Amino acid sequence: MDGRLWRRAMPHLAGFRVIRPTLPLGGHRKPMNPDADLSQQGVASILGDFLDALDLHDVTLVLNDWGGGQFLINADRTDRIARLALVACEAFDNYPPKAARPLAVLSKIPPLFTAGLQLLRMRSFRQASSGYGGMSVDKDYHLYDDLVHGWFAPALTDKAIRRDFMKFAGGAPSRDELLELAEGQQKFTKPVLVVWADQDTMMPAEHGPRLAGHYPDARLVIVEDSSTLVPIDQPEVLAGLLRAFVV
Repeated sequence: MDGRLWRRAMPHLAGFRVIRPTLPLGGHRKPMNPDADLSQQGVASILGDFLDALDLHDVTLVLNDWGGGQFLINADRTDRIARLALVACEAFDNYPPKAARPLAVLSKIPPLFTAGLQLLRMRSFRQASSGYGGMSVDKDYHLYDDLVHGWFAPALTDKAIRRDFMKFAGGAPSRDELLELAEGQQKFTKPVLVVWADQDTMMPAEHGPRLAGHYPDARLVIVEDSSTLVPIDQPEVLAGLLRAFVV
């Protein structure tokens, strides 16, 4: 993905400094160095480096879909983070979500991974409700053609980007390690806003309440008529929740 995920919400966040980095999750345009660590924890480290490079303070870190930013807690790199908003994102042992697990398996065999990506050239495959098509309920926004196709275009056309994507797709820790890491994340005692979507097919419904009980200072809001990509399905509602959370 890239920062365009948030473009519908941006008009409702006027007055705030909003930074939308494109992390190396496969939709980035410039390849990483060949030896870059693009595991889940590696990408979290890159995010931490990004905060350091811009010398950001009092950050409200918002995670949607990708939940790996929570691994900054395990690395004791939360000094710059004042608040954490978890918006329909990966958590606990759900890295990657079920629909993306075939890519994780294929990442171990590069030719098969490359072949599997070709399916995303087909609009019908991108719209499949069991996969990326199920990430939004707003079918009028042309999510599939405008965004999803664009998100996968770099990996489809650039061998180095595809290499990065394969590294990330296969870079999740084991289930046992994920659950151990999740336990360690409970040491984050700053405010946490958990926003879960009522029609999400990627993130388990029980993970919303579970996260709200997991962090010491957390509250849960369920957003109606939305799937995983809440910034697309309910941008005004989400922006309102974030504004109230920050203020």
